[in-house]
Amino acid sequence: MKLRKLFYFTLSGYIAFFIVACKGKAEKVSRERQINVKCEQVVKKSLRPFLKALGTLKSPEEVTVSAEVEGIIKNVLVEEGRAVKKGDLLGEIRERDYDLEVKRSEAILRQAEATLENTRTEYRRKEMLLKEELITRQQFDDVATRLSLAEAELEKAKAGLALAKEKLAKTKIYAPINGVIKEKKVSIGDYVKNATPLFSLITIDPLKLEFSITEREAGLIKVGQEVSFQVDAFPERVFSGRIRVIYPHVDEKTRSLGAEALIPNPQAILKPGFFARLTIYLGPPRPTLVIPANAVLYDESKTKVFVVEKGRA
Repeated sequence: MKLRKLFYFTLSGYIAFFIVACKGKAEKVSRERQINVKCEQVVKKSLRPFLKALGTLKSPEEVTVSAEVEGIIKNVLVEEGRAVKKGDLLGEIRERDYDLEVKRSEAILRQAEATLENTRTEYRRKEMLLKEELITRQQFDDVATRLSLAEAELEKAKAGLALAKEKLAKTKIYAPINGVIKEKKVSIGDYVKNATPLFSLITIDPLKLEFSITEREAGLIKVGQEVSFQVDAFPERVFSGRIRVIYPHVDEKTRSLGAEALIPNPQAILKPGFFARLTIYLGPPRPTLVIPANAVLYDESKTKVFVVEKGRA
């Protein structure tokens, strides 16, 4: 491809002037001035097509840990900013009343087991007596009914004990996910009811980068495309990720399409809420003709450059 030379003007290239004739007729005359200009050669470089956008880093998951039983907060083991793993103990509710309920349920269960055993013994004895016709059918049916009731009471006692143990276990509050304590909502001595929020947890690795593009650019992005971005906290560093979600609708007010990119954050240096300036790469590098930015002239909606041909523009 034949390369052409471009130049841009440092001074206005033309001077126009008018001469008015004595007879009242005007004649326009223009005179060309030759000036020295700087020329730059068009070069070919390998560039990746891209879009620019603005976005915000956010946590992909935020969980509120709430009390599942009521009582007084006995212990709080974490503070804001503490990293926790799933299953870590966050706090405790005073368990004395629930421990007593377990013991009471265990006693009821033992009583139900003893009653059932006695009723079974009586049932077997009267079953033999019925065969020898020493008791009436009504007497046997009575003990059979009591046996059924005793079996039912045993199942009820087992369920009551299981429920009491479950409530006792819920006096200990555990982290449901790997993450960081965003907010601690209670202190030792607070009385909480069932469903009272206790802690707020967020995940920070990976993060999601929410951004939007114009409606006209919507057809250029797709899931899996690479994005790179910078944040004010680390102006010299460039972070990267890939688009994982493109929203299914365009905002009617802003005429923009939202999307999300997944951003690895193993060192936890990026924080939810950071403002990001990002570049969305639309494809692999490809040969592109490049000229200096100051060689481009803007005339309202048109973009122009001057080309040198036979020593003239």
